[in-house]
Amino acid sequence: MRIAKACKKSRYQLFVSNDLKLALKVKANGIYIPSFNKTKTFSNLEKKNIAIIGSAHNQKEIHRKISQNCSAIFLSPVFNVEKSKKFLGLFKFNYLSHMNKINILALGGISENNIRKLKLLYIKGFGGIRVFKKKPALKKAGFYKF
Repeated sequence: MRIAKACKKSRYQLFVSNDLKLALKVKANGIYIPSFNKTKTFSNLEKKNIAIIGSAHNQKEIHRKISQNCSAIFLSPVFNVEKSKKFLGLFKFNYLSHMNKINILALGGISENNIRKLKLLYIKGFGGIRVFKKKPALKKAGFYKF
């Protein structure tokens, strides 16, 4: 509840991960559905003003998120990340984002060295942690819209 109040006070949007009851309780702006969640119980939330965003790693997961009525999808990892040997790269990422008529957001492996490459991608925005930790003025993890 403290986080919800702080977000409302600072006018940040609050998305609760994978818990619809909690999202409704704290009056969150939306719900985030991770890629491993395969249920289709997230329909009819538009009537309650709850936005749905999700994450995906391939075409099959993108279709699942579209069927779950997501308005935007974090597609990841775009670039190489330490915890996974697989990443999409620029060409495969653009192929997947062009194939699907949904707002695609870049996530994963974004750093100061490759942030300029985001302009080559067909995206509505990007999110990250590592890129924002490097510079003192950008301390928070976040999402930025182009």
